[in-house]
Amino acid sequence: MVEKEHTGISMQRQCDLLSIHRSGLYYQPRTTSKLNRELMRLIDEQYLLRPYYGVYRMWQWLTRDKGYKINLKRVRRLYRLMGLEAIGPKPNTSKPAPGHKVYPYLLRGLEIEHSDHVWATDITYVPMAHGFMYLMAVIDLKSRYVLNWSVSNTMDAKWCAEVFLEAVRMHGAPKILNTDQGSQFTSEVFTEAVVKTAESKLSMDGKGRAIDNVFIERLWRSVKYEYLYLNPPADGLELYKGLKHWFNDYNKDRRHTSLYGEVPETVYFAKKPQATEAA
Repeated sequence: MVEKEHTGISMQRQCDLLSIHRSGLYYQPRTTSKLNRELMRLIDEQYLLRPYYGVYRMWQWLTRDKGYKINLKRVRRLYRLMGLEAIGPKPNTSKPAPGHKVYPYLLRGLEIEHSDHVWATDITYVPMAHGFMYLMAVIDLKSRYVLNWSVSNTMDAKWCAEVFLEAVRMHGAPKILNTDQGSQFTSEVFTEAVVKTAESKLSMDGKGRAIDNVFIERLWRSVKYEYLYLNPPADGLELYKGLKHWFNDYNKDRRHTSLYGEVPETVYFAKKPQATEAA
């Protein structure tokens, strides 16, 4: 379908012509042992239900309730690999990574008035049949519309910046982008993409507070329970196709009670500032 060695048409152009994202084409899932895959799947499910579980409580649950004979170091290593952290205050939670700037939280008490007023983005672990990948999505908070998404086998800041800027090219820039304090989002590569290139304000949650990004956390729960846990994809291309179908259904067909029975796509385009001004 795509010729990697084609001399006349670049990989990017071939992907554009086929309407597929490069990340779904050539990224391979990260491999790990069968036991680690089992543990990561269980940790992921339990974390969605109880995001306040830290390493120690998760280790207790895995050993006492699930019967796994594993040590605490393994669970801590898997938490890091999956990019997980228990919610709730902890010592030095406001301390940024060395050389990284943390931006203030701008959503407290803010009334979101229209589409593209506030976007949010996050990364989550994606279980697969023979490994795992990471999924990033950008969502409009007024309409719950998923503006862009991508999969990768690393949580790379450049990848995060590209996914955000691709959303900007397709839909225009938001006034505010909200993220957590993950090292990808506090990196200079990502912050410059938001503040300088897109000229948006950057808002960051308090570290470890999943509730601040509640809408995208609900999105992760839905995509995992409705697709990924039921049908673990075998490779990146199968994952891409499955996610494309799921997000298309989410944007165009799923009715939300919080949107008064409307679907995200309808609300997003109806509430864009230019549509309001035209009216």
